[in-house]
Amino acid sequence: MKLMKLLATAAMALGLATTAMAEGHGEKTKVGFVYVGPVGDGGWTYEHNQGRLAVEEHFGDKVETVFVESVPEGPDAERVMTQMALEGADLIFTTSFGYMDPTINVAAKFPEVKFEHATGYKTAPNVSTYSARFYEGRAVQGHIAGHMTKSNIVGYIGSYPIPEVIRGINSAYIHAKKVNPDVEFKIIWAFTWFDPAKEADAAKTLIEQGADVILQHTDSTAPQAAAQAAGNVITFGQASDMAEYAPMPRVSSIIDNWAPYYITRTQAVMDGTWETKMTWDGIGPGMVGIGEITNAVPADVKEEALALKAALADGSYHPFTGPLKKQDGSDWLAEGETADDGTLAGMNFLVEGIEGTIPE
Repeated sequence: MKLMKLLATAAMALGLATTAMAEGHGEKTKVGFVYVGPVGDGGWTYEHNQGRLAVEEHFGDKVETVFVESVPEGPDAERVMTQMALEGADLIFTTSFGYMDPTINVAAKFPEVKFEHATGYKTAPNVSTYSARFYEGRAVQGHIAGHMTKSNIVGYIGSYPIPEVIRGINSAYIHAKKVNPDVEFKIIWAFTWFDPAKEADAAKTLIEQGADVILQHTDSTAPQAAAQAAGNVITFGQASDMAEYAPMPRVSSIIDNWAPYYITRTQAVMDGTWETKMTWDGIGPGMVGIGEITNAVPADVKEEALALKAALADGSYHPFTGPLKKQDGSDWLAEGETADDGTLAGMNFLVEGIEGTIPE
């Protein structure tokens, strides 16, 4: 009888120890990140990875983060997300527009896992979306570009013809045109987010066409290097500061600051308060930053650009304020009217004055 009691006590102690170990392990939240480019791209993916590192720093041993870089948009993305979920991820950030349908598909198979998709518009009970109002930063860039171009030709490297990119082109053009009625935009569609060779070729072609300002919505620093080699061409950092090219050619930048969002959403999973939502923040909340405007920019232009940034931040000015027409000459916004978020989210047209077409 004593032996039986001893065995029972030992079994209970072992069970309690096992339970304690399981509970201890369960306290560590596993957070996954799927990246479209390499973490060393110097742009988009670099900043998402900075957000991941901020999560690690903030939560310490309460979290485990994992990531897979250079994942093509499409079936490969779905495979990577599935593997992360199978390996115990509690929360998965999928950080490119083309991951939208794969995210929705995988989320349906893993209802207990939370998913966050960057720049998309499809949600589910366990899928949220988040993006930044990059077009606010483009307004500041356009203002500087319009003042600084001597050839009156601004080159723009677009990635894909999706609303996010189209908004940026329109915003930059509107604000360049406000300060320089003679400005022209030339657009090259690279059909890639990250391909340094393609991006460099696009920059060189635009420079050959007379552009002395290059804007980009692609992720590498190759356009910066091409502009530096050409001389007398200015650029702007995209997604990350790209400050290694300052003070010329890079005269300022748009900086994506994902860290606060990643920390907040990870905390929500830990607390059990995570809910599906759509987040679209800009300069005011700090999701979009404007990198240092260098002294290559004239002092008065810099002052105006900083005033524009402040007005965007406090909401006293909207980048899409009428009167504005569409490229085909049809009316879009009346005097003083501002664009609603629905129109901006689905923007599929260029504004009046921009030459070229949106590829199908």
